[in-house]
Amino acid sequence: MLELSRVVKSFGPVVALRSGSLRLDSGSIHALVGENGAGKSTLVKIVAGLYRRDAGEFRLRGDDVDFTSTAQSKAAGIAVIYQEPTLFPDLTVTENIFMGRQPVNRFGRIDRKTMRHEAEALFQRLGVRIDPERPAEGLSIADQQVIEIAKAVSLDARVLIMDEPTAALSGVEVDRLFAVARSLRDEGRALLFISHRFDEIFALCDTVTVMRDGAYVATTPIAETTVDEMVRQMVGRDVTELFPKTEAEIGEPLLEVEGLTRTGVFHDITFTVRAGEIVGLAGLVGAGRSEVARAVFGVDPYESGAVRLGGRTLPRNRPDRAISAGIALVPEDRRKEGLVLESSVARNLSLVIRNQLAKAGIITNGAENRAARVWASRLEVKTNALSTVAGTLSGGNQQKVVLGKWLATEPTVLIIDEPTRGIDVGTKAEVHRLLSELAGKGMGILMISSELPEVLGMADRVLVMREGRITAEIDRADATSENVMFAATHAATQTPGAHS
Repeated sequence: MLELSRVVKSFGPVVALRSGSLRLDSGSIHALVGENGAGKSTLVKIVAGLYRRDAGEFRLRGDDVDFTSTAQSKAAGIAVIYQEPTLFPDLTVTENIFMGRQPVNRFGRIDRKTMRHEAEALFQRLGVRIDPERPAEGLSIADQQVIEIAKAVSLDARVLIMDEPTAALSGVEVDRLFAVARSLRDEGRALLFISHRFDEIFALCDTVTVMRDGAYVATTPIAETTVDEMVRQMVGRDVTELFPKTEAEIGEPLLEVEGLTRTGVFHDITFTVRAGEIVGLAGLVGAGRSEVARAVFGVDPYESGAVRLGGRTLPRNRPDRAISAGIALVPEDRRKEGLVLESSVARNLSLVIRNQLAKAGIITNGAENRAARVWASRLEVKTNALSTVAGTLSGGNQQKVVLGKWLATEPTVLIIDEPTRGIDVGTKAEVHRLLSELAGKGMGILMISSELPEVLGMADRVLVMREGRITAEIDRADATSENVMFAATHAATQTPGAHS
C-alpha cells in the first residue's frame, strides 16, 4: 500500500532522517517504534505532506509520489490521527466530520439531514455510540479520536496513521479504539500505530519497524520478536533496569496534606510524603490525581483542609509561596503548562530562578546560560545549543527541560505528574534513575502515573484514588497490579495487602 525507502530529511545542519524506510501492507496493523528523536515523527510528516523529503523513494500503491501539501496526502487516501485531535469545539460532531465538504441540497444549502444520517452510519459501522448533534467541546480525547477516524473513513482513507493515540486514554477507551482499528484492518486498510507502550504493540499489531538515530533498523513480525529485542534495537544496547529503584533511608515527614476537599473534584484527601520517599499516586483517568497535585501546589483552589511543608501551613492559591517553601511541580501537560515553547532551552531551564540570576535587575545571557548548562548537562538534554527553541525538541528532551527547570530551585518536595508519558524506554530509565537518586539524597517525591509498572517499580508506598477519594494506601512490598486496580475500581475498602 505504501513504501518509503532510504528517505533523508534535514533542517539546516540538523539531520532528522538519515535513512528512513517503512512498508505498510493492506489488511495489516504495523507498529513504528524508536526513542524520541529517532525520526518517527519526521517520517510521518513526510507521509502526511507536511514535509518534503530531500532524498529517497516514496511510493503509494506502487506509484512514485511527492506531496507538497497535506491536502494532497488526504486526497491520496492518507489520514493521520494525532495524540491530541484538533476539532472545532463550537461545532457539532457531524459538522466536524464534514468540515469543508458539506453536502448541499438542490437549493444550494447545506443538507444537514444527509450529513447527520451519514455520521450515524459511520459510528454504527465503527461500532461506537456518539451523538452526532452534540458539540465537540467537552468530548473526551477518546471520542475525539473516534471522530477523526470517522472522518478518515468517510474520506475512504486507505492508510491510517495513529500517532500515540492511547497516551491519554483509560483501559476501556483503549479497548474500544483497538476494536475500531481491527475492524478497519479487516476492511483491507493499512494502519500504522506509533506507541511507546509495548503491551499495546504486542496486543494490536502484526508487524513492527524499529528506528534509531534517524535511520531504519529492522522490520519483524510481532510473533517473532520480544520486548527485550525491540528495546535492544531501539537504544543500541541492553537496558538492564527500567526501574532502577535503590533503597533510601526514609526520614521525617516533609509534605503533610490533611482533609483537602474541593466539591465535585476531590474529598478529604489526607497523606504524607517523607524525606527519601517516593509516594506513587495511582488511579484511573479522571480519578482526581492531577487536581490534587495542582491544589497542593497552589495552582487550583480548595475549600477546606491544609497543606503543610516541614510543619508550616502553606497559604491557598499561592504557588509562589509553595515554590519559595520548597515544592516543585512538574505538570502532566509539559507543552502547555511546563514550557514556554517559543523560548530557548536556556530561558526555560532558568525560568523559575530568574530572581536569583538578576544583578541590579538585569539578567545577562551569560548568567542564564551558566545556570542552564548545569542541568542540561546533568540531565543529558540532547540539543545542538542552549539557544535552541524548546518547542523543536523531542518529547523526552522537553520533559528533561521541565524537570531541570524545577530541580534548579533545589526543592524539598518534588511533585511529578506522568513523569514518562510519551517518552522512549531509554529516557524512561534515565528519569527513573534520577528520581531514585533524588530520593536517596533526602528529597520527598510524589509521583503520579497511569502506568502501573512504573508505580509498582518506583514507589515506596502507593496511594490509590477513585472518584476523588483515596481508596487505599499500599506498602511497596504488598503492592500488586491486582490490588492497585481493585482499589482504583472499587469504593474505599480493605483491599488485599492494603490499609486505608
